[in-house]
Amino acid sequence: MRWLSKGIVSTVLSDLGSGRRPLTHEALDELPEGKVVEHLRSVLVATAVLPQRDEQMVRLERHVKNLVTCHATAEGRKILHRYATWHLLRRLRRRSRGKDITHYQLQVARQHLRAAVYLLNWLADQNLILATCRQADLERWMTSDDARLRQEAGHFVRWALSQKIARDLSFPAERWNGPSQPMDVEARWATARRLLHDDTLKSEDRLAGLLLLLYAQWPAAISRLTVDHIEETDGAVRIRLGAVPVDLPAPVADLALQQVAVRRSHAVLGRTDSPWLFPGGQPGRPISAWAMGERLRKLGIRLAEARSTALFQLATKLPAAVLARTLGIDITVAVKWQRAAAGDWAAYAAEVSRRPGSS
Repeated sequence: MRWLSKGIVSTVLSDLGSGRRPLTHEALDELPEGKVVEHLRSVLVATAVLPQRDEQMVRLERHVKNLVTCHATAEGRKILHRYATWHLLRRLRRRSRGKDITHYQLQVARQHLRAAVYLLNWLADQNLILATCRQADLERWMTSDDARLRQEAGHFVRWALSQKIARDLSFPAERWNGPSQPMDVEARWATARRLLHDDTLKSEDRLAGLLLLLYAQWPAAISRLTVDHIEETDGAVRIRLGAVPVDLPAPVADLALQQVAVRRSHAVLGRTDSPWLFPGGQPGRPISAWAMGERLRKLGIRLAEARSTALFQLATKLPAAVLARTLGIDITVAVKWQRAAAGDWAAYAAEVSRRPGSS
């Protein structure tokens, strides 16, 4: 039963209040999943009754445990545990740098793990294991109708090769050779001008859209911004997306300051201000990356195309190191985009507000 009835909720609250049930995350984990438990947990965290916890990581760890436990063979369970625990989860924790992982990161890790399960299941059906699998076997799986998540399985195979669990296999990685979607620069500027000056739109949506269009920020990154990422000193307004704060041109700066001033979520408790620049529907939580993406789509923004165009344009003006530090992206990503754009340094951020038709 996924959803809790009012009677169960009342019983749970009574147990928590009387001490019959300990007031811990683990005690809440024992209850059936649902929005009521999620809301109760978020209230307890927001009021500092429970400590902060990365709920996405907890869900992923639970998913890993279930998949590993349910695998048919002891050898498969051993390999899956090693792959998931010591590679996928450890790498994710390292990359998140102490921050909560995003829903997108959760989904990617799940796909990689499921791809490994699919391949190991197929090998077991063929009376094979990774150690005895050869290139002809791997290619037979890749070309079969039963193969699922082929590309994601390559990640698992390359890991197995690096760990010497498999041998004599080849599963090359796909290399990124530049943007695959059209660079619609004029459409980008047109949308940016509309967001800068159309005050019939919600100010928070305008700001979020401009962060994507001008600074190539994914909805996941935008949703996790806090008010502390906005700095105002000596009349200048800056936003910290990476290691180096970015000066905001006047129209964008005004929207940022306005959002800081009205950042309170409808779900905050009492008079407690939300630290999030874009508060969500649950107490103490930011808007989800999915919800942020939906709001931007309603503005007519094609997320992937808009970000690719923004990165391409920025890469023509910024050195890779500056691009990485300014936007908060990995240096290897910045280098690839600069090579694709073949660009060099020039100041850029306020250009949109000076273009014809922007006033």
